[in-house]
Amino acid sequence: MSSSDQPFDVSSDEAREAARLQVQQLREKKSVLDDDSIDVILRNARSHYAWSDRPVSTQTLETIYQITAAGPTSMNTCPARYTFVTSEEGKKRLAKSLKEKNIPKVMNAPVTAIIAFDLAFWEKLPFLFPHEDRRGFFKGKDQYIYDTAFRNSTLQGGYFMIAARSLGLDVGALSGFSNEIVDEEFFAGTTLRSNFLCNIGYADETALFGKLPRFAFSEVCSFL
Repeated sequence: MSSSDQPFDVSSDEAREAARLQVQQLREKKSVLDDDSIDVILRNARSHYAWSDRPVSTQTLETIYQITAAGPTSMNTCPARYTFVTSEEGKKRLAKSLKEKNIPKVMNAPVTAIIAFDLAFWEKLPFLFPHEDRRGFFKGKDQYIYDTAFRNSTLQGGYFMIAARSLGLDVGALSGFSNEIVDEEFFAGTTLRSNFLCNIGYADETALFGKLPRFAFSEVCSFL
């Protein structure tokens, strides 16, 4: 459904029952992921910065987005916006923002996604959150708008990476760049702001090194 379509009454008894049945049926069909699936999307997944020349199709990128879009955000704000940089010209423009060591990582990737957020996201709430007008939560509250957009677009960026991995692709997120330069180069005169970059493709595994350590449960988790 597009933003121009008549919204479905999500709070109706019919909608609630349909949602309940959908969740129950899914849990009955697959209550947990198997270990191999968990390994693919997170546990044994790696960040990649060297790539094969195998292309990534537009259809695959659309599927990644569709999976990503299903993930929850606060008030269903969905502030993330995605710019897929695939052309040599686009990569050269993006390279202006990169730290030197990150230039080859981006130039050699089939696709580099600019994960951005739209500061005007709240204007779309009548479509995204149709059962209650929440625009008043945001109008005139610039810091709250920014915090909500940044936090939830980061969350959506995480969904994006897991979605790509679930379809058999590899990813490599980058924060070693200038957000200001990206925004000037790609989003000047708009309400979009960059969050982070993410290379997508099929990795050249020969460039991998040993996996870096992680904290143990007892070091970073607590109970109250």
